[in-house]
This record gives sequence, C-alpha cells and structure tokens, in this order.
Amino acid sequence: MFDKLEDDEHAYRRKANPYYPFHDEGEWQLGKFLVEHLTQTQIDKFLKLKWFNTHARPSFTSKDQLIGWMDVLPCFTEWKVSGLEFTGYKTDQPIELIWRDALDVVKQLFSNPTFANHMTFDPHVVQVGDQREYGDYMSADMAWKIQDHLPVGATQVPIILGSDKTPVTRVTGGLEMHPARLWHKCMDLICANLKAAAAEGCFMPDPFRYIRYVFTPLIAHVCDLPEASMIAAVSKNASPLTMATQKEFGDGILHPPRTGRHTLQLIVDISETVDPWNLDKFQKAAKAVYLSGVHMPYWRDWTYACPSVFLAGEILHTGHKFFFDHPLNWVKETVGNQELDARFTVQHKRVGTRHFAKGVTHVKQMTGCEHRDIQRTIIASIAGAAPPRFIHAICALVDFIYLAQNPVHSRDSLESMAEALSDFHSFKDAIIDAGARRGKSGAKEDFFIPKLELLQGFCGMVRRLGSLMQFSADVTEHLLITHCKDLFNRTSRQSKDFGLQCVRILNRQESMEIFDLSALLHSHGASLVNAIHAEDEDVTTTNPALSWVSRVLPDKAKSVHGPRPVRNHFLKGILSGDALTAFQLNVTPDYKSLSLVEIRTKYSLPDLDIALADFIHNSSQFTGEHTHWDTSYGSRVAQVRLIFQPTIRRGSNVDLPTYLSGPLLYIQYFHFITSPDQQPELAMWTVERTSVQDNTGNRYRQGAVVQITDVTHAVELIPCFGEKAASDISSATCLESYERFFLNNFADKESYHTFSTEFI
Repeated sequence: MFDKLEDDEHAYRRKANPYYPFHDEGEWQLGKFLVEHLTQTQIDKFLKLKWFNTHARPSFTSKDQLIGWMDVLPCFTEWKVSGLEFTGYKTDQPIELIWRDALDVVKQLFSNPTFANHMTFDPHVVQVGDQREYGDYMSADMAWKIQDHLPVGATQVPIILGSDKTPVTRVTGGLEMHPARLWHKCMDLICANLKAAAAEGCFMPDPFRYIRYVFTPLIAHVCDLPEASMIAAVSKNASPLTMATQKEFGDGILHPPRTGRHTLQLIVDISETVDPWNLDKFQKAAKAVYLSGVHMPYWRDWTYACPSVFLAGEILHTGHKFFFDHPLNWVKETVGNQELDARFTVQHKRVGTRHFAKGVTHVKQMTGCEHRDIQRTIIASIAGAAPPRFIHAICALVDFIYLAQNPVHSRDSLESMAEALSDFHSFKDAIIDAGARRGKSGAKEDFFIPKLELLQGFCGMVRRLGSLMQFSADVTEHLLITHCKDLFNRTSRQSKDFGLQCVRILNRQESMEIFDLSALLHSHGASLVNAIHAEDEDVTTTNPALSWVSRVLPDKAKSVHGPRPVRNHFLKGILSGDALTAFQLNVTPDYKSLSLVEIRTKYSLPDLDIALADFIHNSSQFTGEHTHWDTSYGSRVAQVRLIFQPTIRRGSNVDLPTYLSGPLLYIQYFHFITSPDQQPELAMWTVERTSVQDNTGNRYRQGAVVQITDVTHAVELIPCFGEKAASDISSATCLESYERFFLNNFADKESYHTFSTEFI
C-alpha cells in the first residue's frame, strides 16, 4: 500500500524531508491538529494571533494554504460523489451517492502492512483433543467449501459488509420511490468490481508485497433485522434466513433455509406476470409470497453469495437489543417496576460495570454496554420475586447470549448453546402464565418474535462462518458516527456542494492518517514492510498500527492515536499462587501506619489479632518460605475487609520473615449452602456468612489472614432479597445487611465459565 507514496510527485522531496511539504514532524503535528480539531475560520484566527509576532510562524500562513497542503498528500482509495437518476422519477433535489469502489478498498486493506500480523491466507482446521474448534472464518466450514471451488493456489479474501439505514429522498407528485430498490441499486454500483473478482478473481499484493490471485466471496453482511429483511428481499412477516413465517417464529424449530436461489426464482415468476416497474402491483404480488418488492437484490450475481448464509448472526441487535426489548420487559411485568428498580439500586457497586442508581425501568433507550450490564445481574436480582419456571426461561436466554459470545466454539459449546435455547422453549409457558408477554392490546399468548426465530440458526452459523463475535455491528455503529454524523458537522451544510465537501473531508482525513504513519516510520529508518512477528505478551493492542510502531519504534508509540492497549498486569503485578490472577495495589495506602488495636477498632474486626497470630503460626511451620492456600480445602468465598502489610519500626535490626514481607489480606468467610443443581432455575451457588462463637457466647463473623497471592478470582455477590427487597438498604450497606448471597456467575465471562463447572 505504501508503494503509492513512492509514486507521488513529491516523493523525491520526502527522501530528504519525510514530512514535506511541512518543515518537520512538529509542524506536521501542528497542522494535523488544527485541521482535525478546528474549523477553517478558527484556523485563520489562530494563525493571526499576535503571539506569532514574537514567535516563529509555521510555514503555512493561512487556512487555505494548510488545507491545500493536506489535500495534496497521497490519497489511496478516493471517495467520490455520483448523481443517481431513475427513468420516470423526478426528485426535489438530485440524489447523490458518496462512495468509493469496494474492490479498491479491499486492495488497500489487503496490502496494508499494518495488518500483516493479523491475516490468515488459507483455510485450516483447529483440533483440540477430539473436538474441532471454530474461531475465525478460515477455521470454519464455508472457507473450505469455497476453497474447493477455486483454482489451485488462489487466495480467499472474505468480504464482510456492514450497513445502517438512512432516510431516502422522496419524489414529487405524492409518490415515493421504493427505498429498498434505491439501496440495492447503490450497492450494485459500489460492489460491481467485487462481484467480478468473486467470479473471475483478480491479482493484488499482500502486506509483504507478494502478488496473490484473489477471490472475494461475500461471507457476511452485518446489519439489524429490518435491514436483513430488506437485503434478503423478504417481507417483515417472514424470516430473512429461513422459510419460517410469523406464526412459526416462536416454535423452537430450525426451519429450512430461505436460499437466494429460491427468492430469485420467486421474483422471476412474479416478473413474468407483473411489470417490476409497476411498483404497486409488483409489491402486492410479492407480498403474497412473503417478498418485499425488490426485483434486483444486489447479491443476485455475487458468486457463492446466499442471504441464508451471509446474513450472519449479530450479537448487538439479535442478542443484547433483543434482551432489552423482550426478556427485560417480561421481567418488568412480572416483578414490577418499583421492586425491580429497588433491587438494582441497592446492589453493591462493581468496578467496570454500571451501577443503576435510579433503577432500570425508567430508561427507554440504552446502549449495548448497558444492555450487557443489566444481563450480568438480572437473574440473581429477580430470585424470590418471580416464579422459578419464569426465572428458568429468562436464565436460559441469558445463558444462550453468553455462550454465543464465545470467541472460539467447540462441539460441546455449541451443544450447550442448543440446550440453553431448548430450555427456554421448554419453560416459556411460564412467561405467558405470568402475563408478562404483552402488546398494545394487552396480554399475548404467542411468541411471534422475529429475533427469537433468528437465534435458532446461531449454531449452524458458527459451523459455517466461525465465531459470531467477528461480525460485530459495533464497527458499523462507530463508522456511522465518524463518517456520517461527525462528517456532517464539519461541512458548511450547504446543499449545493454538500457531497463534494464530504468527499474532500473524507479523502483528507484518510490521507492524513496514512501519511502520519508512513512519515513516522520513514523518518526513523524503519521498514515499511511489517515483518511477521509473534504476538507480544506484554501488551494486548486493539490498534494494529500501535502494535507495529510499539515493536519497531517503542519510543514513538505515543505518536500513534487510537484505542490504547490493554496492559498485561501479569508482568509487573502480584501473581496468585496458581499464576492465573494478577493484582495491582495502590502505591500509597489509605493509612501509612496503624497499630493492631487501631485497626481492630476502626474497622470493627474483633478477631484480627487472633487471625494474624494463626497466620504467623501456620506460616512459620514452613521455614519462612511462601505458603499458599491448601487446595485440599477447595475454593472458599470471602470478603476482603483489609489490605495491609506489617512493618518494622525504624532502627530495629529485626528482619521480617518472607511470609510477612508482602501484602496480606484480612478476610471474612462465607460457606456454601446450595449448589446450582439444587436451584436449576438460577444455576448459581448460594453462600452464607460464616460465624463463630467466643467463650462468652457472642457470635461474630469468622475471619482469617491470608496472603494476597492466595486469591484466585474476584467474584460478585448479590443478596438473596427474598420476595421483597428491604427498603432501608443501600448499595453501600447491602453486603453488611444481608447474610445470604448468590455467587453471580454472570458477573463477567471469566466467572461464567469458571462457575459453570464444579470448583469446590
């Protein structure tokens, strides 16, 4: 991809100054900042500041010169604007499509050295024990099926499309052009060369500058349900993936696929008797056979493309949004808004999860993150306030959504997914019995929910295409902001040249991003070929450009903007005894020095002295070496009440033994009272505080001192509220006010997979 920089008319100048036409890296960063964050009027005002009378001015003296310099930077895949006309239809304003050739985009992505360490060129099978694993597309069945039809030595570049709906222009005369037809026409234009490459192949360089013979099959189109119906050219009362219709949506049966060949044949049959351009008659005839009226879907001539395959399961809308629209509403109807809010309000706050301080029933619209946060605690929260069979049905759906998010699947995980969905259908009658399934006209006794039908195909999709998490609508949702909403705000909003303004801004934005990376590498003598490199273990990056720069120019990593890395705390943190958990402690404690008496009084820990003495006695039996929790006792749940470290007074010649030289925890124990098998509707462990009695007959919570390295998991406890949550409890006091708690296995993915197995 960077080869184009060498063909630029100013390439010879950049051999001496990689940042040409800018004077140096600093001036380039200034210009980039101004263009990205200020309007053109603000840039002019900045350059006219009196401050420049006594300080050096940049080489550019006006906003026009600065914008001009940015616009002459090498542009790779240019955006363009095209006017669209349809015979027989007139519009109030011209229809403009802002687009670029999809094949050119693929060539740019495929040759981009930034992604060199993130590409797989050949299908493969991952076998772990006696089970096959399904991860990315190249490890799934469809990759092998398509590869078998390609010439020897050919490479697949699987195409994943994404789209989000947008208003279309109304025509004059009281008529409205069919929006789906317009959309498919635009997709035809954008993807024409991609479809040709899928059928005949084309040559393009990979990140290592080797030329490959490439085919471009469409394997996924990420979208929500209304768009999926539009893409598949089916009506709203039919599934876009299967032959199921509205009355079959909730039957729990996997219906035969609605293949593209079947849909196209129906369109041909209708077209033989009705003119496709007679919209009213054609659409009426199409609806009679569950079609939408689109007569030329964009995928019709895309080799290997079938809507029943490429409309892959999408977790954001089909999972999280479905949960918010349906199961959460069923819970509201059954538990009651006031009681449900009270239970969410008093839950203990957990780092990384939103605490719903005002409850969850008053919010009409939430993000996907908030949907997930509600799912984390919904099951334990409604225990005691809803019938067991009702809870079982909701739990089965949450189970299914959690399992569907696995980054890698196996035969066992797919069977668990199927079992969870089957459990829901076995217990869904409890939702009807509770009167929770309601519509505008009152209670309903059916489950005619389109997204519920889509869940039936998830297991098959994983086998065909790999993990569903690789088809996330989060990407398209983000691009809608960066390439549409933010773009609109950066224009003058004048309709006469709005399209051209958008094109200039988009081209400038991408040119600046690529030029920034290439100039950084070139100015420090780094190769523009990103060599294959084993993934670093010290950091997990979500930004491939940052990963590359961090490896070849570690001192310049901060120059790369974008998602920051997720730090690996196992390198510098304190490791647990089994090395599976890492801890980070604050550098400065809340109190630098307290005596045992002060600690015992301040935190109401009556047995702290005894617990510490027992710890010292037991640890000293091991000749000063580190001691760890004896696993023969199994796992225990405890609340951390104190993190401390013993110290020696200044001037003392005494050395602390090893077991006292690191951070220690004072904890208070819980004991298990029920297992998941005893409460199948919850599938959770229940714990109770452990108390002991002293010589005077007073009872207090059993405590102990352990090393921080004895901890293996951070868990979440949710109170057993019973039929009604106490009104005098808050999130700050709930852990101290209740005696029994659910060990929440939905707190996070790690807890879910850990607590789903026997661990005691």
